[in-house]
Amino acid sequence: MTYSSTIFRTNIIVTLFTVEFVILLLSVANAKPATFLQDFRTTWSDSHIKQLDGGKGIQLLLDQNSGCGFASKSKYLFGRVSMKIKLIPGDSAGTVTAFYMNSDTDQVRDELDFEFLGNRTGQPYSVQTNVYAHGKGDREQRVNLWFDPAADFHVYSILWNHHQVVFSVDEVPIRVYKNNEAKGVPFPKFQPMGIYSTLWEADDWATRGGLEKIDWSKAPFYAYYKDFDIEGCPKPGPSGCESNPANWWEGSGYQQLDAMASRRYRWVRMNHMVYDYCTDKPRYPVTPAECMDGI
Repeated sequence: MTYSSTIFRTNIIVTLFTVEFVILLLSVANAKPATFLQDFRTTWSDSHIKQLDGGKGIQLLLDQNSGCGFASKSKYLFGRVSMKIKLIPGDSAGTVTAFYMNSDTDQVRDELDFEFLGNRTGQPYSVQTNVYAHGKGDREQRVNLWFDPAADFHVYSILWNHHQVVFSVDEVPIRVYKNNEAKGVPFPKFQPMGIYSTLWEADDWATRGGLEKIDWSKAPFYAYYKDFDIEGCPKPGPSGCESNPANWWEGSGYQQLDAMASRRYRWVRMNHMVYDYCTDKPRYPVTPAECMDGI
């Protein structure tokens, strides 16, 4: 082997090593959160939140003394957030487990809600979604989940871009709120939002409109979380991130539901929706403008 060929082989090995090292660094930089405390903090009743599996998961507890809650350390303007949650088993009537985004502003708050409404044993779990934009809310929809959400973990996610907000369960869309600013309907796009979750007592309204009360003899109540995933533009953060069309969540495939997602969405609405503010005529004699698009 000649000296020049040896040098050539050495250069190739060094180059390959450098490329592999850069890839390793990038993978570490883009890795998902390893622990709860990397992206979140306890906001309410630290004694009722327990870290599990080295902080990769958590347990929330509700008893007669207190509920509890946590929040992200940063706020985000557009992106996608998801968590795996296992809800309270058995008789959970009167309890609410909430996972939501909120701008934490009073008069003109923006908010995107998942609220899991407890049930009497044997009855389906309902999930209520709501959207607040520029301080206007009252856009509730309720869906009965088609599985037992207390038997195992399921993925709950919120996708938020300039075109729509999509609430999904195990990648099945259950709610789409489109950007209808052209119709004069407010859309959340100016205020960054934090990610929050709480477990609390709400037996004045949560189950059958408040008819079913919490059975405290079944307490304490537990909900479990893991696999926290936040992808978005942190605020404060890189300038112009939220308006960058190269962000994956702004891509053409996320500006509206694709054919498969549309079929799943229609299936949910036709078979599992139990309340929709759009069709509540006593409450809204004139159908809200954002409801005119149909499914």
